Amino acid sequence: MAENNLKSAIEAMLFSSERPIAIEQMRNALDNMEPTEIRKTIEELKAEYTQSNRGISVVEIAGGFQMIASPNFAPFLRKLYKGRHLERLSKPALETLAIIAYKQPVTRLEIELLRNVNIDGVMKHLLDKNLIRVSGRKKAPGRPFVFGTTKQFLEYFGLKSLEELPKIENFLENKGVPLDLSNGVLKENYQK
Repeated sequence: MAENNLKSAIEAMLFSSERPIAIEQMRNALDNMEPTEIRKTIEELKAEYTQSNRGISVVEIAGGFQMIASPNFAPFLRKLYKGRHLERLSKPALETLAIIAYKQPVTRLEIELLRNVNIDGVMKHLLDKNLIRVSGRKKAPGRPFVFGTTKQFLEYFGLKSLEELPKIENFLENKGVPLDLSNGVLKENYQK
């Protein structure tokens, strides 16, 4: 396939997809082209969009690539979609999701002990939105389910992987919260 045709084919795939596309998916559509060649072409597309200050960009999210509106033009998009309804996660859902993201795999009981509230409704909502999943069972009495985040979680927050989550130590230290890193919990003498 000619270089221009390859670039155009990849661009068309990225443009037409609502979700990130993995290189392996592109490879299947491109008659088993080498993954390194596909990645190189994607990087060229990314550079072209950046250099010409285009309204779109290509980003790597959740193990794939996706075409998105360039963040430089967010003010215009906010005005355009001002009345659009976006479903946001509630504060309890975000708190629960943060615990799962940082401590996974984690049981429902462990989350409830950290939050000190019942989380049945929140967990159902997060499971329904496919932001978390049952990732196994804990080797403990009763063999409780353990939960982890999903690929949809990475997409929702625009992350390549969990390694892109802010380091909890830095986040808490900026808030003046002492952290005992030996066991990953707040020091006992800290009061809200």
